[in-house]
Amino acid sequence: MPRQAREEMARRARRHRRALREEDVHVVEPPLLRRAVGASALGNCMEWFDFGIYSYLAATIGKVFFPGVSPGAQVISSFATFAAAFVVRPLGGLVFGPLGDRIGRQKVLAATMIMMAIGTFAIGLIPGYGTIGIAAPVLLLVARMVQGFSTGGEYGGATTFVAEYSPDRRRGFLSSWLDFGTFVGYALGSALVTVLQFLLDDAQMLAWGWRIPFLIAGPLGVIGLYMRLKLEETPAFQQQLDEHEKSLAQKSAGSEFRTIIRNHWGALLVCMGLVLLYNVTNYMVTGYLPTYQTETLRRPSGSADVLVLVGMVWIVLLITFVGRLSDHVGRRPVYGVAAAAMIVLAVPSFLLIRMHGTWPPVLGVLVLSTLLACFAAPSAATLPALFPTAVRYAAMGIGFNVAVAAFGGTTPLVTATLVHVTGNDMMPAFYLMAAGVVGLVTVKFLPESAQVPLDGSRPMVGSVEERGELVATSQALYEHARSRS
Repeated sequence: MPRQAREEMARRARRHRRALREEDVHVVEPPLLRRAVGASALGNCMEWFDFGIYSYLAATIGKVFFPGVSPGAQVISSFATFAAAFVVRPLGGLVFGPLGDRIGRQKVLAATMIMMAIGTFAIGLIPGYGTIGIAAPVLLLVARMVQGFSTGGEYGGATTFVAEYSPDRRRGFLSSWLDFGTFVGYALGSALVTVLQFLLDDAQMLAWGWRIPFLIAGPLGVIGLYMRLKLEETPAFQQQLDEHEKSLAQKSAGSEFRTIIRNHWGALLVCMGLVLLYNVTNYMVTGYLPTYQTETLRRPSGSADVLVLVGMVWIVLLITFVGRLSDHVGRRPVYGVAAAAMIVLAVPSFLLIRMHGTWPPVLGVLVLSTLLACFAAPSAATLPALFPTAVRYAAMGIGFNVAVAAFGGTTPLVTATLVHVTGNDMMPAFYLMAAGVVGLVTVKFLPESAQVPLDGSRPMVGSVEERGELVATSQALYEHARSRS
C-alpha cells in the first residue's frame, strides 16, 4: 500500500478513534461500475466527436459561414466561433456544478447529454451565409454556445461520477476510460470527415457533405441519454462519510461558490494548472494541428487528417495503460515527467512535423500524442480528488471550465493568430513549452492521491476479499499507532 494511502487510513482512524470496520468500506458491484464508466465515457465520446468534426472541417465551415473574407481570416473566424463556446463553459459549470451537488450527478449528466446532442445536430441544419446572410454565422454561434453551456457541466460531472464509483486502488485505470471515450470520439469524428473528403469532391463537401457528421450526433445523443437514465447515483453522493459532511452540503447549498473560493482556492489553482497543461496540449493536437498542416504547411487535407488520426489512435491504445501506471507509481510522477518532456520535446516535435516525407511527421505527431496521453490518463482521477464530496461537482465545474475557457479552447484561435501575425510557424511549439512550464510548477503543489479514498467518501473496493485486506491493514496500523502512544 502506498505511503499516502496508509497516512490517510491512519488519519481516519485517529478521527474516528478506531480502525476501519467492514461496514465502513463500500464494495462496488461490477455491473454498476461498468455501466457508470461506460455511460460517462459515451458522453465524452459524443462531445469530442463534435470537436473532432469541427476541427477537421474548420476551413470548410469558414467558407460556408464567412465567405466574404480571405482564407486566413475564414479560418480565424471559424476558430473564433469554436472558441466562443468556451466563453459560456464557466457559466455552465456554475449552473450545473452546484445543481449536481444538490440533486445528484446522474440527473445533471442526463440533461447535459441531451443539450449537447441538440446543439451539435442544429449545426448540421443551419443554412449557409449564401442562403440567409448574417443570420447564418449568428445561428452557428448560438448553437456553439448551447454546446458550450452543456459541456460546462459534462466533464466535471463525468469525472466526479466515475471517480466516486471507482475502487480506490484502480481509480486511475477506470477513470482513464473517460478520456479513452474522449479520444475515441475524436478519432471517429476525424475518421468520418476523412472518409467523406476522399469520397466527395470539394464542391460536394462545401454544398452538403460537411453537414453529415453533425447530423449523426442526434441518434448518438438518444443512445447516450438512454444509458445515463439507467444509471444509479454514486455511493459517495448517496451517503456522505459522516454528519459533518452532510451539514456542510446543506450549509453550502445557498453559497457554494463562495465556500469553494474561500476554503478551496489552493485546490482550485492546482486544478486550473493541470487543466491548462492538459487542454493546451489537447486542443493544439486535436483542434489546431489539422488546420496547421493544411493552411500553414500547405499539405493536402487528406494526408493531414490521416496524420492526426494516427496520433488519436495511438492515444486510444496508450491511455488506459498510463492510467493503470498512475495507480502504481502515483499521479505526480506521471504529470511531472510528461510536463518536463513537453518543455524539451515541443520544438523537436514540430520540426519533425514540418519535414517532408512520411515518417518524420508521423514521429512528431506520435511524440506529442504520447505526452497528451500522459496528461489525459490521470486527469479524471486526479482532479476530483482535490475536493470533498459536498462541493466536488461545483468545484470541478469552476476550476476545469475557467481554465479550459481561458487557455484550452482558445488555443487554436491564439496559435493561428500568432502564426498569421508573426509569420513564424514554430509558434505552436513555443506555446506548448509555456504550458509545460506551468504544468511543472503546478505538480510541485499537487497532493498525491493514488489509491487514497476521496475526501468525504468511504473507502471503495472492488471485492469482498479486498475489503477484508483493507480492514486488516487498518487494524494493524491502528494498533501500531496505539502502541507508540
